[in-house]
Amino acid sequence: MRVLIVDDERLARAELRRMLASHPGVAIVGEAINAAEAALQVEALQPDLLLLDVQMPGGSGFDLLAALDDAPEVIFTTAFDQYALQAFEASALDYLMKPIEPQRLAAALERAAARLGIAPTPSAAPRKLFIRDGERCWFVRLEDIRLFESEGNYTRLYFDGAAPLLARSLLQLEQRLDPQQFFRANRRHIVNLAAVKCIENGEGGAVALRIEDMTVEVSRRRASALKQLQEF
Repeated sequence: MRVLIVDDERLARAELRRMLASHPGVAIVGEAINAAEAALQVEALQPDLLLLDVQMPGGSGFDLLAALDDAPEVIFTTAFDQYALQAFEASALDYLMKPIEPQRLAAALERAAARLGIAPTPSAAPRKLFIRDGERCWFVRLEDIRLFESEGNYTRLYFDGAAPLLARSLLQLEQRLDPQQFFRANRRHIVNLAAVKCIENGEGGAVALRIEDMTVEVSRRRASALKQLQEF
């Protein structure tokens, strides 16, 4: 995801650069210190997303958006709370107050990626995962986990006859997994494709994955992605 930072404050731009460095799917293509400079960079660099301040010398962030024929997605980053309604009327993805919280920025970037149709880029994934559930602990290889099942903000992992609960959300884990091996079947399940015994086709285009003694339904939206993986 190509990001342009627009902020007249040098320290604010530096802080955004620092925070974005922990997001491997983000590439900072440029920086601008005012609306006029940003308009030129948008045309030249074609960013996917603007991290945009509101109040800047020579014109506001809203002035910039009004001047663009085809504006990128926008996340406002500002120290002023009175422009939030105007920001969302401008179809902003989010309105982040300075100092920006890393969790809020991460969530906003996820929304931007979803709006743009960009799949999350997995970080350098650990080959093993440490799991503690109550008094028991496991140190398990990712490839040995056949199924991840969401339970609210927790995830149940199925491997070697065990099914412990991990204090991480399914979305957090998905960002660490190789999408060529681990398939998001629906909102609640990620399946290890190496553990799939067969693909069951039902009535009306329904699709399910058989994993040992379990069957996981594939949502209609994800069925086309599964077909692409089969073709690959």
